Amino acid sequence: MVKDDILSNIGKKIKEERKNKNLNLQEVASRSNITAGLLSKIENFRAVPSLPVLLNISKALDVNMADLVENVVSNKEVSYLLVKKDEGSIEEREDSEGLTYESLIHQDLSDINFRANIVRVRPDCYREPIATDAMELIYVISGTVTYGFDNEEVVLEEGDTFYFDGSFPHSVKNNDKTQAVLFKVYFFVLGKA
Repeated sequence: MVKDDILSNIGKKIKEERKNKNLNLQEVASRSNITAGLLSKIENFRAVPSLPVLLNISKALDVNMADLVENVVSNKEVSYLLVKKDEGSIEEREDSEGLTYESLIHQDLSDINFRANIVRVRPDCYREPIATDAMELIYVISGTVTYGFDNEEVVLEEGDTFYFDGSFPHSVKNNDKTQAVLFKVYFFVLGKA
């Protein structure tokens, strides 16, 4: 599984460096010429720092800026992401006491239109491979389905989240004797022909 989430990866690295140096939010914020509130938003995945702010934070932490952004994005191209049940990472958010955020998949929604559906897949159903012009996200509410990509099959069970590029031909089948129910979201890039 590969997850590219610049927002949380930068925030995690900054928080990790701050805690390793036994500094509190206010100390780093003051040294960075920003507010503690902005630093908290950056660390808790609610804001992406501008380049000057990131530079100031790196100086305040006495860390090379390149170290803060190193490996925050994977260059590996994949046709899909799969998050199995209970594989979502729990995000530690200091500004949300009493709430638990389980991060499944992140996608920038700028210039993207989406369509959400509940999809019911009948028992013993098979749909031939098709392609779409969308990125697709599926959450399995109940049952089991199998998505096929070329010679690979991905089995999805209740609670699994699956994200993939719909332009890759993909089939779906339900080999079980019970109906599968999916929550499916299509993300279409606006202006894409």
